[in-house]
Amino acid sequence: MNNLQPCPKCASTLTYDDGTLLICPECGHEWKPVADPAAVEGQPAIRDAFGNELKDGDSVTVIKDLKVKGTSSVVKVGTKVKGIRLVTEGDHNIDCRIEGIGAMALKSEFVKKA
Repeated sequence: MNNLQPCPKCASTLTYDDGTLLICPECGHEWKPVADPAAVEGQPAIRDAFGNELKDGDSVTVIKDLKVKGTSSVVKVGTKVKGIRLVTEGDHNIDCRIEGIGAMALKSEFVKKA
């Protein structure tokens, strides 16, 4: 009986192990196996400064002036950021694009959900 994870792309249960990757023979998708699929779903939620849960695609507002490292630019209080992307790696947990500044990484403790 195949007790490997189903394909995340097409949900096929015919996956097989190729050493470091799992492969789906139906759609050809390759991915790294997750040690415990329940652990991915059970990751702690990323919350803003006021405790509201953030999700990918949310809009947030900056609650503190933030200096942009390496430049003289500042992200001002009240700047609205649309379409955030949550990340779990590194010390910043929000990737976003801010008008006039460009791509940035923010910490959730300096934003509130809009």
